[in-house]
Amino acid sequence: MTAPIPRDIPDLPAIPGTPRLKPSPVPATAVVPPFRRPATAAFRLLIALTAALGVTLELLLSDWSRALGHFAIQTNILLALVMVVSAHRAWTAGRPLPGSLLGATLLYVVIATLVHHLLLANPGSPFTLTSAAATPTGWPAVAHHTLHTATPIAAVLDWLLLTPPGRLRLRQASSWLLYPLAYLAISLLRGEILPPGTPDRYLYPFLDVDQHGYRKVLGNALLLGLAFYALAVLLVALDHARPNPVRRRWKTGFRL
Repeated sequence: MTAPIPRDIPDLPAIPGTPRLKPSPVPATAVVPPFRRPATAAFRLLIALTAALGVTLELLLSDWSRALGHFAIQTNILLALVMVVSAHRAWTAGRPLPGSLLGATLLYVVIATLVHHLLLANPGSPFTLTSAAATPTGWPAVAHHTLHTATPIAAVLDWLLLTPPGRLRLRQASSWLLYPLAYLAISLLRGEILPPGTPDRYLYPFLDVDQHGYRKVLGNALLLGLAFYALAVLLVALDHARPNPVRRRWKTGFRL
């Protein structure tokens, strides 16, 4: 004989506080297994070797102490180091480098090539270099085109074709300008320390205080800084607008 089921079941008391889900002990790699990207690793290693070759040629063919002061040399050294680490992580299925570091490296390389082609090697620019420095021949030309054309194009292609989008943030754009600002300060300090008449006392014509004075040089630096910030914002916007080139296609039992 069974007891009758009561028609009115009393309400249970409410649980105090907001229920929280407990953290799962299962790592994310168990749900989404990591995968190696050998083609990406090979391409990034090629970029690193190309940048290292251009820097080495430039240091061997010119005064290394002066060459290391150029923005393009410093950014290509940074690019080579970042690409080596990125290639290793792509080969071993490791976690990719932070987006802020990759975005900063890309921005600096693009800045170096745009300043060179638009201001220094452009005959219509008021800051154009001499004909010999702007259009070198022989091995200097190889180093010149490697640092200012080949590696920047390769870095942009790696970002567009081999890097997942949406990793750059607008708040990072202002922090990326700290390095160009420090470079400006060191360049002006270097020009003050070196005695007048020293060759290449100021490495770039738009920073030549002897020729333009501090007022115009700081004005040039302000305009370039605004252009660099606009370029950084553009990179962030493109990073969120471009499609995902590395989306992995999961294999299933169905074939269409």
